[in-house]
Amino acid sequence: MSAKTYDPAEDGAQMSFREKMSYTDYLQLDPILSAQKPLSSAHDELLFIIQHQTSELWMKLAIHEIRSAIGAIRQDMPQPAFKMLSRVARIFEQLNNAWDVLRTMTPSEYTDFRDALGQSSGFQSYQYRAIEFLAGNRNLAMLGPHSHRPDLIAHLEAILAMPSLYDEAILLLGRKGFDIGADGERTDFRDKRVENENVLEAWRQVYAAPSQYWDLYELAEKLVDFEDYFRRWRFNHVTTVERVIGFKRGTGGTSGTHYLKKMLEVELFPELWRVRTVL
Repeated sequence: MSAKTYDPAEDGAQMSFREKMSYTDYLQLDPILSAQKPLSSAHDELLFIIQHQTSELWMKLAIHEIRSAIGAIRQDMPQPAFKMLSRVARIFEQLNNAWDVLRTMTPSEYTDFRDALGQSSGFQSYQYRAIEFLAGNRNLAMLGPHSHRPDLIAHLEAILAMPSLYDEAILLLGRKGFDIGADGERTDFRDKRVENENVLEAWRQVYAAPSQYWDLYELAEKLVDFEDYFRRWRFNHVTTVERVIGFKRGTGGTSGTHYLKKMLEVELFPELWRVRTVL
């Protein structure tokens, strides 16, 4: 074994960054790594903060990909959207895995700093709300937690003013010659859409002849993949909360586990789930 210490500079590695952009500079690591500011002396508060901050970063990427997928479908180019939606599903797989880390925190450890959270809660995440609105779950009551921030309301209202991801998929069905009924006549996309038997029949025809309608068939499956991982994320959220706080009310005033269980019943793409029954 050689006793010589390895020097990366000998292989051409850049070692001086006095006047060059470094890894830390490019990633803006100084502000990111200084953004964790626990309000208590509890050991596990740092875990709680980092878990939620990293989740918000992944959600930022999910929003970027969903917006891009919407744009591709709107331009009758569903194939690029396949890659984007696959990435969104993988992002939610990452978010699911994050609950495993948070579940290492016990109820007594969470109690040590829970009061420091005040009324703050993941229920108030505007990026999560943006994902729901972009996907198609347009519950206008959920604007309420953001009413103190006109900038966030404007951001969310801009999303509500445009067709959602699922709206665009349905409109693509219409442009491909399928009868989409009332969905083809909508001009106001702000409110939550109503399930449509014409859309269900259109998806049934797509699934009955995948080779004939391959792009639509693949798009449908990418949407289902996305919602599959999204549902798993919601379920893991429920089980993590129940494991840590039981059936206490959430810090933001919701009914905690009971509220989260209600969210499990929400479907983003209802006809794509019903079509399995009617095939």
